[in-house]
Amino acid sequence: MADKSYFLPVLSEFFSVYLPKTKGLSANTIRAYKYAFRLLLKYVHDKHGLLPEKIEFRHLENGTVEAWLDWICTERSCSAQTRNHRLSALASFARFALRRNFNGALTLCSDIDRLPKKKCVGRLEAVHFSKEEMSVLLRLPDSRSKAGKRDKVILSTLYASGARAQELCDLTVGDLRFGSAVTMTLHGKGNKTRTVVIPEQCALLLKSYMEQNRLNGYDAQRHLFSSRTHEHMTISCLEAVVKKYVRMAKTLHPGLFHAHYTPHSFRHSIAMHMLESSIPLPVIKTFLGHVSITTTMIYASANFEMVNKYLRDKNPYAVQDSTMPPNDLFLPLFLL
Repeated sequence: MADKSYFLPVLSEFFSVYLPKTKGLSANTIRAYKYAFRLLLKYVHDKHGLLPEKIEFRHLENGTVEAWLDWICTERSCSAQTRNHRLSALASFARFALRRNFNGALTLCSDIDRLPKKKCVGRLEAVHFSKEEMSVLLRLPDSRSKAGKRDKVILSTLYASGARAQELCDLTVGDLRFGSAVTMTLHGKGNKTRTVVIPEQCALLLKSYMEQNRLNGYDAQRHLFSSRTHEHMTISCLEAVVKKYVRMAKTLHPGLFHAHYTPHSFRHSIAMHMLESSIPLPVIKTFLGHVSITTTMIYASANFEMVNKYLRDKNPYAVQDSTMPPNDLFLPLFLL
């Protein structure tokens, strides 16, 4: 039996039994929790040289968790909201661990309870790309190489679909439907799904990419994007792709790209660009898969001119039939 001072056996039970069976959390939520712990294990290994199986509860005490949270904010450019999500995942584990190993987890649980949530000052503090920046970014990948073609499709799809990072990684061949309009089914939070229409320019990229990689209808469960080591691309791999081209863009265009960007910046960007193109907020809400219009209103509140425009409109929340922005919004952005 494993030494009770080690936290990995407790973590294993947390993910295999407690979260899926006792709590009944969705696969996407559990995956997000796992990603938080992968980051924690990476941090402990990089800072202290400890392999996961050698980590004891005591190694996570005395400021380690607080230092890790600072690390994901500074080194990985995570927003305050993301930092709070990571802390929540760890707090849930600590409470579970306290019931499994009271003496071992007591100090860790106490340390985490003392850590406050970081105030999110306007959630659009998570930056977005301007239309000019997006146009530059989407042209950077070299389509002559296999990796470059994949990266162009990834960046284009992130923007065109408004997908969250995990939603993009989870995409399978069966989630795409090619017809008069190309649609993509995204599997979001809480096992919710939504279907979005993909603009023609991005759809052509996707179709070419799938043909070159022999992704067809017979491989419905096969993931659309993979890495060199995983058939199912991970969020960390997606983050690396985005980071690579943002770094390249900052070097080539020093007058642009003045912030820290993540895969989620593409989602913020398409929302802002839709709003700038006078797409009604309820349409943007449906497109992004928001539960409440209040969440979508954050984009309008980021620009006082937009707020005034909606206040002047006779019916600012009228729902239109289309759930996509005008196609001309994408024309300058998806030129090959």
